Amino acid sequence: MSKVTVVGAGNVGATCANVLAFNEVADEVVMLDVKEGVSEGKAMDMMQTAQLLGFDTTLTGCTNDYAQTADSDVVVITSGIPRKPGMTREELIGVNAGIVKSVAENLLKYSPNAIIVVISNPMDTMTYLALKSLGLPKNRIIGMGGALDSSRFKYFLSQALGCNANEVEGMVIGGHGDTTMIPLTRFATYKGLPISNFLSAEKIEEVAKSTMVGGATLTGLLGTSAWYAPGAAGAFVVEAILHNQMKLVPCSVSLEGEYGETDICCGVPVILGKNGIEKIVELPLDEAEKAAFKASADAVRKVNGALKEVGAL
Repeated sequence: MSKVTVVGAGNVGATCANVLAFNEVADEVVMLDVKEGVSEGKAMDMMQTAQLLGFDTTLTGCTNDYAQTADSDVVVITSGIPRKPGMTREELIGVNAGIVKSVAENLLKYSPNAIIVVISNPMDTMTYLALKSLGLPKNRIIGMGGALDSSRFKYFLSQALGCNANEVEGMVIGGHGDTTMIPLTRFATYKGLPISNFLSAEKIEEVAKSTMVGGATLTGLLGTSAWYAPGAAGAFVVEAILHNQMKLVPCSVSLEGEYGETDICCGVPVILGKNGIEKIVELPLDEAEKAAFKASADAVRKVNGALKEVGAL
């Protein structure tokens, strides 16, 4: 029997739980929220689609009852306030640091062996906070950001190419921020061929820029953070872990010398399997990409500094 807990029954958390249930990723999915009745209601609503959609996963909701999350294999933390128009991810840190730390500690009381997937923003810093405050092995603390950013990158690539998004490959590394993420255009392919065979340098640059502001673009359109792709990306990471798929996925993870960085959680390609992070994959970056990654890591580290300022570490 496999079990996943999703903390936060807002748009992202509920979408993540719904995708996990619909795809039957786990036998049981539990949604937990602080607001009375919200997770219970959404779980009931989703379960009323089971016979319509044909899934067998059991989905339940609870209000702050961490005992119901006991023995979870993977826990997904989406809790925290969402980003509002004009608000940076960094501005979220004061509020969300306290929420994420408390949630993670409570989860581990009932699921001491769980692998933690962090979605809460600012995601790289919340992943770092979880790593530093919980004392878990680094393979069990994973920030989801790179999976989402790479999915957005592939969407914009497919739009530029006029092709099916499932026929392109591309990944985004670096921090999960509008100015810190690095779409690796040099490695992107369409049916195994470099995208430079099909797109001009100007068009490729346009795709990269659209990817970097992908989250902000949606926030501007929706008036709040996006949720369908973030929730699905969280479920995608969970499935890779729970089903031991050994997939290569960019995630925010603890670096100890890889890519020239230490004491930081930042987006890099990793192999995801039953132990969480099975391996960090080091790509042969060129000088421009190395410089971009260093600048990105420096920006993430600067945000991490705020954790001490607000007393979270």
